[in-house]
Amino acid sequence: MTTEHTRLVAALRELRAGTGLSLAALAERTLYSKSSWERYLNGRSLPPRQAVQELCRLANEPDGRPLALWEIAESHWSGRTAAPASPASPTDESTRPNPQESPPPAGTGWRRLGGSRLLVVLASAYTVIVGGVAVLLFLLLPDSEAQETGPRPSSVPFSFAPQCHGAACEGRDPMRLICGIDPDTLASYRTATGAHIELRHSRKCGASWARVWGTEIGDRVDVTADGPTHGVRIRNKDDAATFVYTEMTEVRPGSTVRACFLPVPADGERECVEARVGEAATTARTPSPR
Repeated sequence: MTTEHTRLVAALRELRAGTGLSLAALAERTLYSKSSWERYLNGRSLPPRQAVQELCRLANEPDGRPLALWEIAESHWSGRTAAPASPASPTDESTRPNPQESPPPAGTGWRRLGGSRLLVVLASAYTVIVGGVAVLLFLLLPDSEAQETGPRPSSVPFSFAPQCHGAACEGRDPMRLICGIDPDTLASYRTATGAHIELRHSRKCGASWARVWGTEIGDRVDVTADGPTHGVRIRNKDDAATFVYTEMTEVRPGSTVRACFLPVPADGERECVEARVGEAATTARTPSPR
């Protein structure tokens, strides 16, 4: 599984967890079977674009980021990102005619061929004919199975287990390190500008981060616990149209995690939300600037 496919699968598993639906329930609500969803969520098959959209719809989440991840993963899966082979050089040895294979002068070839050499030529011709038929049959065989599974990417060691814990997660990407699968939401908050902030926590990774959406270009969100502050700025319209995540910060049970939102206007009011790891999730709808 490629790195790009890994990130897509992590995002899909997070969306599926947000739906609260079993594989059978997903099959009932979409055009895709239970076995298909199992392949998509385990990374054994690349889902169709529509399946990603359907999962976002069921999770009631924006589809911008998952579709962007799908585009990247699909381009690697299909091989469209592979560099084209360079054309053969005119002086390439493989393209030069072999003088030994040039036909003999007319009227002399058959007289010069001995009995054993004639048999070799006939055997070679037979091999070429049989090989050509085999290739033709292969090309004409139905490819429904190939269309279903698609070309297999090169084998890459992969596990759905988190790739870091505690201090090792500090300042790192929660999605790339597989900490974004089935996280806890410590707090949800809606800012005065309409942006949404969630404090996320992975017990398996021992780390927290902030997720934000509904933003504007130039907005910023920071997250901190007992260590460094990690922030992310909304850089462009693609960021503004989808989820954006801060890097992770190490937390322990009982730690207080705090996220602060600073809107793009220079005189915009800073708004913060905090939660304690291990307590029930909270939801704030009225802005509480700090």
